[in-house]
Parts: sequence; structure tokens; C-alpha cells
Amino acid sequence: MATMAECRSALDTLSDNLAGADGDVRGAAALDRSLSCHIRDLDVTFTGRLANGRIQVLDAFEGLPREKAQIRLAMTGDDLVAMVNGELNFTKAWGSGRVGLEAGFRDLLKLKSLL
Repeated sequence: MATMAECRSALDTLSDNLAGADGDVRGAAALDRSLSCHIRDLDVTFTGRLANGRIQVLDAFEGLPREKAQIRLAMTGDDLVAMVNGELNFTKAWGSGRVGLEAGFRDLLKLKSLL
């Protein structure tokens, strides 16, 4: 089971990957939205912003998100680490329910290029 530190590191790596992207991925990452990522097996939520092509983690706390972020993710720590490492396909994990993604319709359309 991935630790809280490994999950935080995976989010930092994802942020670096988004910042270095180009084309459609870069455009999707350019959104300015609040973001939460609930790690189910650790019962920890990371909150922050997707802004300027990066994920800025601002806080982490036990339990479910306290406020409804504009983009909401939920998954296990192992799945987060596996996705960032390229070992788990996000689209398949989302389709099977392993990964939860909730956002407004327009944001989902923008984010589809990240999938």
C-alpha cells in the first residue's frame, strides 16, 4: 500500500508532467480550478488547484474532502502511483470504477485530452 508521502510525491510528479506537456494536454492543464484527490485506502484527501499547467497541493487532511472542489478525484494510493508511473491506464481505471473523476461537463470535455 502506497504511503501518504508516496502519494504526495506522485502528485508532484504528475504536476511536473503536466507542466512539460504540449498540445492538447497543455491546453487542458491550463485550466484554473480547485482540485481534490481522495486516497481511499489511506482515507486522506489532498486539496489544491490546477493552475498555470501545474497541480499545486495546498493541504492534506484525514477523511473525505471538506469542500466540493471543481475537479474531484478518488482512488487508492497504489492506483495513483501506478497511473503516474504509466503502469495503469487512467481511462480503463475510470471506466471500471477504480478511479473516480467528477467535474463539470465543460471541464470534463477539456480534461478528456489528459486521458
